Amino acid sequence: MLLKKLQLKTIDYKLVLTTCFLLFFGTIVSAQEIIPDAVALKPAEAPTGGKLKIDGIIATVGDYIVLDSDIDKGFLEITASGGSTKDITRCQMLGKLLEDKLYAHQAIQDSIIVSDAEVRSMMEDRLNYMVKQVGDINKVVEYYKKSSVEEFKTYFADILKEQKLASDMTKKIVDAVEITPEEVRNFFKKIPKDELPTFGAEMEVAQIVVEPKVSKEDKQKVIDRLNAIRQDVLDGSSFATKAVLYSQDPGSSSAGGYYKMTRKTPFVKEFKDVAFSLQEGEISAPFETNFGFHIIMVDKIKGQEVELRHILISPTVSEAALKEAKERITNIRNKIINKEISFADAARTESDEKETRANGGTLVNPNTQDTRFELTKMDPTLYSQVSNLKDNEISQPLLNTDEKGKKTYKLITVTNRINEHTADYAQDYTKIKELALKEKQIEAIAKWFDAKIKDTYIKIIGEYRDCTFANNWLKK
Repeated sequence: MLLKKLQLKTIDYKLVLTTCFLLFFGTIVSAQEIIPDAVALKPAEAPTGGKLKIDGIIATVGDYIVLDSDIDKGFLEITASGGSTKDITRCQMLGKLLEDKLYAHQAIQDSIIVSDAEVRSMMEDRLNYMVKQVGDINKVVEYYKKSSVEEFKTYFADILKEQKLASDMTKKIVDAVEITPEEVRNFFKKIPKDELPTFGAEMEVAQIVVEPKVSKEDKQKVIDRLNAIRQDVLDGSSFATKAVLYSQDPGSSSAGGYYKMTRKTPFVKEFKDVAFSLQEGEISAPFETNFGFHIIMVDKIKGQEVELRHILISPTVSEAALKEAKERITNIRNKIINKEISFADAARTESDEKETRANGGTLVNPNTQDTRFELTKMDPTLYSQVSNLKDNEISQPLLNTDEKGKKTYKLITVTNRINEHTADYAQDYTKIKELALKEKQIEAIAKWFDAKIKDTYIKIIGEYRDCTFANNWLKK
């Protein structure tokens, strides 16, 4: 039970949440994901020290099997990613593999469907990651001892589909778990006072953002450039080559601007509207999003899925525009300092950042989805900007450049500080609720395993029958 995890006086509650999250949604990352340059595998050893047949079937769960080599791959993956396997036994690794197989098997029984389009999308992401690591798809094929790229893709697709089935089944179980305020209260009450967790120092932060205005002339220069590229492609040039040379989108330029998407893919609305209005081979006119200006060419339409290439070019912000933005945000700061307007009201009326404007500029922690930022976990750039600010002090105008090179000016203030403290039900209700919910989800998972193990054909052979498992895989 999660309560047992709270026995230390001081605890990082987010670490507990992360651990629980991995228990729910994480499958052991298969050895297919990280490819070291060279790894020497030791011969498989039985859990009791005896000899086992390499690659022999050691377990069956429903329609799935587990090979002895699957355990070796699990250890290999942990080692290759920098982890330690010192305290992990082969029995424990087998137990985790059995869990994944039961999830996948039951997902099929529950009619959970993983589409070919989902598998292809996952395949594309994973292959891009692998190739970036080793530099050549053929090295990946060779590493897995496959005779061709196609053979490897077929083999890998089965693995990805199984992982997605397991993930979706796990999500289905925990999503059905809800918790009431009374259950949260009871969870908190049952923690002994001398074992209550200590939560680290936190702060709440607000900001006002001013974007430099791009002139119509500078926008038109980008539109003209994209129209020229579009015409070159219509005249026979390669769109992919143009994307590699000119696109400013770091997520796709190296791949020739390639994206695969459905209407559910989290792209901005303007981009999806254009993408799904085009026919195969058609190239859009330049259009604008908050990232800049784009042109799109559709390669293939497969049902609800579109394969496309796109080029992004953002207008250059002039020094005059930057100077004007700094003057504007300085005036806003002076009004706040002179108490002509509050920081929150200035954010609502003057900030150019849509995401925070309605909340008076208050930032939301992307990791927890609440407004508190733990100092030890805060983004280093944000921490450097707020660490020396006193309560309600307003920073000087800060020039900010994001990962796409977009420049903005901003003001930052600390609206609330929460010192390190022992858990308090009223002050820390959200955190306590999360811990209570995770405990209830763990209990739901345990009950699910008990029930499904009884109803599923499971067989473990050889010396692995001597293992002591957390779940009743041997049905004793």
